Amino acid sequence: MLPGEAPEDYVQRLALAKARVAAKQVQVGTGAAIIIGADTAIAMEGQALGKPSGAEDVRRMLGLLSGKTHEVLTGLSVLSVPDGREARHVERTRVTFVQLRDEDIEGYLATGEPLDKAGAYAIQGIGGKFVSRIEGCYFNVIGLPLSRLWRMLRTLGWKDSRSI
Repeated sequence: MLPGEAPEDYVQRLALAKARVAAKQVQVGTGAAIIIGADTAIAMEGQALGKPSGAEDVRRMLGLLSGKTHEVLTGLSVLSVPDGREARHVERTRVTFVQLRDEDIEGYLATGEPLDKAGAYAIQGIGGKFVSRIEGCYFNVIGLPLSRLWRMLRTLGWKDSRSI
């Protein structure tokens, strides 16, 4: 994060940077393309929690989340190439954790799952047992808010290739 940067601005900046890097890779003359950039972080007590740097960071993050409600923020940037149109959004989902004991954190850490997850947990995995409440998009907590992305794609003119 940049000094003084809000978590919302952080995830949006990273999502846009990812999309722009990918857009530069698209060959000129290959036709139209849609590029999607996304980045997810946990917002807790004014700070953004990304992926933990190691076991001690996992303990710190889960300790912060224990018994509290936090926000999962995903920045989405969708670019249309070559016309340059874009759509941006930050999706927010509120997640409440149960109170964790030290042995809960140590047991979860031993699984290895929290080491590469924003906020040190995976709701779709073992870490889901710590979640007592969710308000908003479940898929956002996993890392890609599908309904929001679909709506953004439609604003850029994307059409489903088949009906369901």
